[in-house]
Amino acid sequence: MAHQATEETIHLVKEIFRTYLKEKKQRQTPERFMVLQEIYSSDGHLDADEIFFNMKNAGTRVSRATVYNTLDLLIECGLVQRQQFGKNQYYYERSYAYQQHDHMICKACGVVIEFCDPRILEIQKLMEKIHNFKVDGHSLHLFGTCNDTEACKLRQKSGDKIKSLA
Repeated sequence: MAHQATEETIHLVKEIFRTYLKEKKQRQTPERFMVLQEIYSSDGHLDADEIFFNMKNAGTRVSRATVYNTLDLLIECGLVQRQQFGKNQYYYERSYAYQQHDHMICKACGVVIEFCDPRILEIQKLMEKIHNFKVDGHSLHLFGTCNDTEACKLRQKSGDKIKSLA
């Protein structure tokens, strides 16, 4: 399900972010746009440190504070979603032009499986009708353990961070 955004999408989200920063009287720094680019060029969930180290390893001069502050701005303007998969750490993923999806998280190894099921949207619409309520979005996290215990143990030993198998 996760894949890199197209150049056209990246260009569009940069324009949306530029407009947002201007409206909020925030500075439009190259580093802020590089954080946005890093998220939209990735194909999964990243924590703030991964974003920071990916940028540092690519030769970008950016501070951790800039990464964290930019993530807050990107969440505020709706271009990035913050997820917490049952631990004390947040993960970030793009939200613009990205299919609504939900997550299954293994409590043992931390792997995240993204899935999309149209029945969830049907339930959402039914709940809106029954309760006279307008849903703007939802977040569904299903927690459990991998059936493939060997692969799960390998992921535990390797210390792999959360990633999508899909």
